[in-house]
Parts: sequence; structure tokens; C-alpha cells
Amino acid sequence: MVIYNVTINVESFIHDEWFEWMKNTHIPEVLATGMFIDAKMLKLLDPHPEEGVTYAIQYTLDSMEKLDKYKKDFAPALQKKTADKYAGQFHAFRSVLEIVD
Repeated sequence: MVIYNVTINVESFIHDEWFEWMKNTHIPEVLATGMFIDAKMLKLLDPHPEEGVTYAIQYTLDSMEKLDKYKKDFAPALQKKTADKYAGQFHAFRSVLEIVD
């Protein structure tokens, strides 16, 4: 099993709108690709970011092949949609983790 982790720091002044959009639009669109089993949205509590609010969204997959397909066929358009909607108001980085236990 694999976790595709997206860590996002979002500006405080757009937080509420962004949070609702992620929960009701973006994450469901990512899951609708059929590549992922599940998604969890976690809020960073400590350490407190100097600015904004930070979340980790963890998408679970059963293979690296599905992640590769997601990155190739779906991620560019979904990431662009987010970037266009909230340009300059968030920072994101992605990591891939293997579930070992």
C-alpha cells in the first residue's frame, strides 16, 4: 500500500473557502479518478506555521502503477485547477510513502 501525501499551507484569509472547496470539490474529483482507495485530510497542529494554516491530505493507493497513472493522466489538470483558483495563496509539496505495517 502507498500513501500519496500532499502538504499544503494556505493563507488564513482564504482558509474557510479553500477548506470547503477541497472537501466538497477537489478531493472528490481526485477520488473520482478511480486511482485511490481513500483520502484523509489532516490539520497540522504543531509546530504552528508562521503564516497560514497547514494540512496534509493523504491519498491511499494499492500500487505505484496507479500513482504513476494518476500523475500522468489526471494530476496536471487537477493541480492546474487548484493553482488557477488560488494562485499565490497556497504552497504545496508532495511526497510518496510506503505503508510497511
